[in-house]
Amino acid sequence: MYNLIKLDNGLRIAVENIEYVNSVSVGLWVENGSRNENTVNSGISHFIEHMLFKGTTARTAKQIAETIEDVGGQINAFTSREATCFYIKALDTHLDLSLDIISDMLFNSTFCEEDIEKEKGVIVEEINMSEDSPEDVLADLHTKAIWESDSISLPILGTIDTVNSFNRKMIVDYIDSYYIPENSVISISGKFNMENIEKLVEKYFGKWRYKNKQITKYSSPKIFNNHYFRKKDIEQLHISLGIPGVGLGEDDIYTLILLSNILGGGSSSLLFQKVREDLGVCYSIYCYISSFKNTGVVSIYAGLNPKYAQVAIDVIKKEVSNFAKLGITNEKLSKAKEQLKGSYILGLESTSSRMFSNGKSALFMDKINTPEEILQKIDEIDMMKVNAVMEKTFKIGIINSSYVGRENEMLKKVFDGNVISVDK
Repeated sequence: MYNLIKLDNGLRIAVENIEYVNSVSVGLWVENGSRNENTVNSGISHFIEHMLFKGTTARTAKQIAETIEDVGGQINAFTSREATCFYIKALDTHLDLSLDIISDMLFNSTFCEEDIEKEKGVIVEEINMSEDSPEDVLADLHTKAIWESDSISLPILGTIDTVNSFNRKMIVDYIDSYYIPENSVISISGKFNMENIEKLVEKYFGKWRYKNKQITKYSSPKIFNNHYFRKKDIEQLHISLGIPGVGLGEDDIYTLILLSNILGGGSSSLLFQKVREDLGVCYSIYCYISSFKNTGVVSIYAGLNPKYAQVAIDVIKKEVSNFAKLGITNEKLSKAKEQLKGSYILGLESTSSRMFSNGKSALFMDKINTPEEILQKIDEIDMMKVNAVMEKTFKIGIINSSYVGRENEMLKKVFDGNVISVDK
């Protein structure tokens, strides 16, 4: 049973009651991430995510972790470009405790100056670790190639300089502005009493109000035609090629996922079969979509020996072009729909995955898409929808790219010699 409830303060509660399990997952979703930031406070959302685990007026950092782990539960959080989520999974008998812990972290964190200084060191090391991962460097580089200076291109972790500039006042002021009930959702999935769930959430979050409100509204960023290279002394050249996608919440998203899967979603996909199996020029190649509010992109990733880069890019461009021109058969469409439905259902095998799905849906679209509704949307994909999505995505082709690896003469030739070398 699903329900979407709104408290008087504007906080939404997305609930899914699953009677046959013995666990419950609870998540506090805030529509705030790196996209809400600027070049001065870049990384502050991720920093706040860390700081909420550092102790409250009632519990130390260790006690926060122990309180959940001592009852066999799990507690964690993440920050993305558009959201921050704090979540707990525990036995259904500990729902009250889970809400207590999350509310305590949100409302009573001390933000001790000593802890802030310590955490700066931790996150600087996280940034350094990310710099050692060419895939992470590539992802950040490609967002700059796609959206240039728009805030959506800012790194989630921030920079070493911005992280080192944070202080208690910046953190508290930022929370007062963006961590507000109107920007937030409590998502609960698992076994619980539906009759008193609103009263229970009201008990912990009903008095949540702030004066300095910043209701999150995102721009519609332009997608640019940039090609960036970042030098790193590593063996492989890592490549990311960008094609226009669709925005979060659009019904076309299911058709685009289906087409992305056919092109590069698995070992039977067109790109895998052509570039890896037939040509043998890479180990890893795949296609995936990134959808955000008012914008989206399809990315093709490949990691290979630099000497094969020209061949691989030429083949990928040709495969994308042929895919857009020739389309897919009715038989392929039918199989792809079954594959998409299967992967979706398998992805809902736990209360935490359902909590994530419901929370994200409620946060960004103000509704819960039930599995039945999503399966129906997939079933409704037909050739007309396929052709319409092809027209505004794959038929446009690859319009931006990024590369991380050693310098190579080949990069001066691809995309009409428009690849630009950039620093951090």
